[in-house]
Amino acid sequence: MNSTFDCYTLYNVVQVPCIAFGTWKMPNEVAAASVSCALQNGYRHIDTAGAYQNEVGVGEGIRKSGIARDEIFLVSKLPNADHGYEKTIAACERSLQKLGVDYLDAYLIHWPVLVENQDHVEADLCDTWRAFERLYQDGKLRALGTSNFLEEHIDLLKANFKNYPMINQVQLHPQNPQDEMVAYCKENRILPEAWSPLIQGQAFKRELLVETAAKYNVSVAQLCVRWIFQKGVVPVPKSTTPERIQNNADIFGFTISDDDMENIATLRKYGMIGDPPSVPRTHQVVGF
Repeated sequence: MNSTFDCYTLYNVVQVPCIAFGTWKMPNEVAAASVSCALQNGYRHIDTAGAYQNEVGVGEGIRKSGIARDEIFLVSKLPNADHGYEKTIAACERSLQKLGVDYLDAYLIHWPVLVENQDHVEADLCDTWRAFERLYQDGKLRALGTSNFLEEHIDLLKANFKNYPMINQVQLHPQNPQDEMVAYCKENRILPEAWSPLIQGQAFKRELLVETAAKYNVSVAQLCVRWIFQKGVVPVPKSTTPERIQNNADIFGFTISDDDMENIATLRKYGMIGDPPSVPRTHQVVGF
């Protein structure tokens, strides 16, 4: 792959651009400007969520960019409060309305285990996934996916449905390489995606990353995004600064050596940020 226009192919043959633009913590006005800028700078994969409360702005940014809707891979996520068949259908319709589109290229369950449903996770996820399949059959979704799911959660869906997740978006960065999850996804024809590729800003404080970036004459952000890209994972960087938006996707002019790939992964000693997906969340939680 040599550009942001190059794609992975899901098991249902839908094409997914290899780098996504994230919009977490962007208010509507900021999201509109940032999404438009990203699209004008070559991104074709846009990621948002109902919980981000910025779908109106993301939709505005898409229209403002002048890029045709069918050239964009648009992703949103189901809010935690809307698990369950009827609520999922209604939540997806709200997202479509806010975004001003007729369909989503992918829709993800945002978090697997909720406080309200921790005693009946299987029933909850299956009820929700049935709605995903209905939306898929009705042409509202081109692909089905999950966010923050562990192998056990995906296996549950695989055991109960013909269409199991095509995408799983997880926290993945040099401090949390997720080697086992990446291998699992690839074995099961699931496309892994990485949120917080810059470790929520901590990447710029890691001397190893600063030194390695200097070695390749690139920014720390470019190094992290390229490191994820070389793992065969879709990075989802975010920025509100035009120069950084462009810089974050400019990762095709260098290749990280095998030794440096593993050396960067030694930052795993610092671990992931926040709770693992096995910890139940409440529906009030906003964000990843």
